[in-house]
Order: sequence, then C-alpha cells, then structure tokens
Amino acid sequence: MKAKHQRLVLALVALAALVGAGLLAASALRDEAAYFYAPADVRAKGVEPGKAIRLGGMVVKGSLKRATDGVTLRFDVTDGKATVPAVFSGIAPDLFKEGSGVVAEGAFDAKGTFVATNLLAKHDERYMPRELEGMKYDEATHQLKVER
Repeated sequence: MKAKHQRLVLALVALAALVGAGLLAASALRDEAAYFYAPADVRAKGVEPGKAIRLGGMVVKGSLKRATDGVTLRFDVTDGKATVPAVFSGIAPDLFKEGSGVVAEGAFDAKGTFVATNLLAKHDERYMPRELEGMKYDEATHQLKVER
C-alpha cells in the first residue's frame, strides 16, 4: 500500500473515532440532562411522570405549608400564567420563602404533583447575607462600613 493510501486510511479511522466519541458523549449527556420548565409549559405541553426536570417560578404567597414531620414542605409554584403544586422533603435553603423565586429539581408523580429532590432559592442583585445586614460597601475605599 502506498504512503498516500496509508495516510488516507489513518485519517478516515481518526475521523470515525472522533464521530464515535462525540456520539457517545451526546448519548451520556442526554440521559443526565434535566430540562427547565415553567408552570405554563407544564400545563401546555405536559410532562410525563418520573421524567427528571427543573421547575422554575415563584412560590405562591400563602401556599407554603410545613408537615408535622418538620421536613416536608408543600407549596405552589407559579409563573403568573399557571400554578403547579409541589412537595419537598428535606432542609430548604434559607432564601426559600413565599413570594420568592425557586428552581426545583425533581419529577412529577402520577397525580400531577411535582416531587422536588432539590430546591434552589433565587435572589436578586440586592441580596445581602444576614451576617452583613446593616453594613454598606464604600466604593471609594473598597471597605465595609456600618450604617447608622
């Protein structure tokens, strides 16, 4: 076989290996992906029970209920167009409260309730940790100062 043909075969084998690796990686990522849905998307398109997704929206005021076990929370998530009931068992983040934004990871059960396995509380750019309340950042000196 000529050197030219050997290089061509080697290039084709390398290309086939690269395509195979890409397809393998895409297959693995597809199984691990959790798609983001708003409550209106869930109502319009429907989501099959048991499919891992992320549900995002605002916690409806007055909907947050704690069960007697102390760790189970029931609440509703809305995007202003639709509302979805949700339940979470575990320790909720400090920023999780009624009227705040939330991204919940989990799946729907057969009854249409979103069963969250993880809660991610959202905050705006004005967020200030409790430990720094009453303090202000001085742009000129780049230091924290106590507000009075």
